[in-house]
Amino acid sequence: MQFIGGFGIFILFAIVYFISGIRVLNEYERGVVFRLGRITPLVGPGLKWIIPGIDKMIKVSTRIITMDIPPQDVITRDNVTVKVNAVFYFRVMDPLKSVLEVENYIYASSQIAQTTLRSVLGEVELDDLLSEREKINVKLQQIIDEQTDPWGIKVTAVEIKHIDLPVEMQRAMARQAEAERERRAKIIAADGEYQAAEKLTQAAGIIAREPGALQLRYLQTLTEIAVENNSTTLFPIPLDLFRAFTKQG
Repeated sequence: MQFIGGFGIFILFAIVYFISGIRVLNEYERGVVFRLGRITPLVGPGLKWIIPGIDKMIKVSTRIITMDIPPQDVITRDNVTVKVNAVFYFRVMDPLKSVLEVENYIYASSQIAQTTLRSVLGEVELDDLLSEREKINVKLQQIIDEQTDPWGIKVTAVEIKHIDLPVEMQRAMARQAEAERERRAKIIAADGEYQAAEKLTQAAGIIAREPGALQLRYLQTLTEIAVENNSTTLFPIPLDLFRAFTKQG
């Protein structure tokens, strides 16, 4: 009886020991297993078993991770202080490197992104920061990707989310935009006057060459006035009648 009882305890212990080594990896996960401190081949998704007490498994997700870069105080090249925040997307391409080369690849990537954001934006002027955001995003993505590549990480995109300008700068930019709109309005009005003057000059040349055109213009004016249903009466008098009096004078 004692033998049977001891054997049952052994079987129970073996079952618990076996179950404690079972691991399940999702399709998007990979397992990095250390056996007595030494790395073993990468473990893929599915039901896996490790040796309890000897093996240690670290699960690494291969999905794209979205990380928000906290607002950073940046001094642009033209000495304007702005607060900028961004977001960047990355994924683990080599799970072994992400575990072996850096202690915490998510935290390390976040710190790299913050310092890169401050350094890159500090090299551009405010106008370029506002108008060439796409070009700056590409540059940020290239630099961060280059620095995180030894960790087995691929940065897929970096996007500047918001640029917080000082109130004084916002007012100055509003005045500048208003002045620019007034300048364009004046240029458009002057261009319209210039084109109208050209057309009037061409019309005067045609009327000077064709005296009958002036009479037709008189008749057209009378037709336009008659449409208004008013009591105005016009008598078109050719200018040639006054030339005789001018010559006698």
